[in-house]
Amino acid sequence: MTMINEHQLCREMGYRNYNIEDNPTLLFRPFVNLYFGAAYIKWLFSYNGKERNEEFVVRAYKGGPKKARHKSTLGYFQRYLSIKQSLPPRRKREINVAQTASVPTGKVRFSLDKEKRPYLSRVEVKAVAAIIISRHFQTRDLRPVFLAALAEMCSMRFINGMGVRTGLLGIDYPTALWLYNDVGCKVYRVKSVDDLYNPFVSMYFGAAFMAWLSVYEGRERTHKFIVQAYLGGPENINIQETGPYWKKFQQTLMYYDDLKRDGKGTCMIL
Repeated sequence: MTMINEHQLCREMGYRNYNIEDNPTLLFRPFVNLYFGAAYIKWLFSYNGKERNEEFVVRAYKGGPKKARHKSTLGYFQRYLSIKQSLPPRRKREINVAQTASVPTGKVRFSLDKEKRPYLSRVEVKAVAAIIISRHFQTRDLRPVFLAALAEMCSMRFINGMGVRTGLLGIDYPTALWLYNDVGCKVYRVKSVDDLYNPFVSMYFGAAFMAWLSVYEGRERTHKFIVQAYLGGPENINIQETGPYWKKFQQTLMYYDDLKRDGKGTCMIL
């Protein structure tokens, strides 16, 4: 790897499923090597805080981000495309939702887009939100459609997140760890950033963060404040920068109101 190594991925970004700092020879094991290779790819997709395309990531993986557009990595990308085209199409997959002993284990069935990124339908996102709220946030002024609309804005419903935002609700590892350790949101453990690719875990910590923002600095906050603070940070709220978030959020809510009018009430949460 270039620019960032396995130890940085482990220490600074929360990829802790394998303790390579104490035992670097683990990297010679195929599953461990694949794990950190995937983590590096995830980092490249949001390199320098910008959303990167597939070609940039593949070429940067070969030669480092500075050579992502250099002629020396072009052949590597062309070979990658050739191999990719030879693979059989995969339209539907299924994941096990690994949860703590206090929460039953279930399954979420999801689709893949043309780039093979897993995502949930709007009905499924709303169902996950309803489960999380009913089990853990009934006393809070939270509605499933609020969480579902935020998932639409943060990740476009991709379970691995989008751009610099991690997971379905865009909650990054440091924020989830802070909510777990300091705020006391301990239904799900977050041992590594990989935990946040579980839709239920991401939805739980997203709801927890919204609940925390609802009484930010000891004051009852409006939905408008909560949405802007969630997407832009509570200390950065202003009309020019975070104002458009609220308008877009209101527009996004309409998608989930339409689910009721259209009678689309089925989902694949097993």
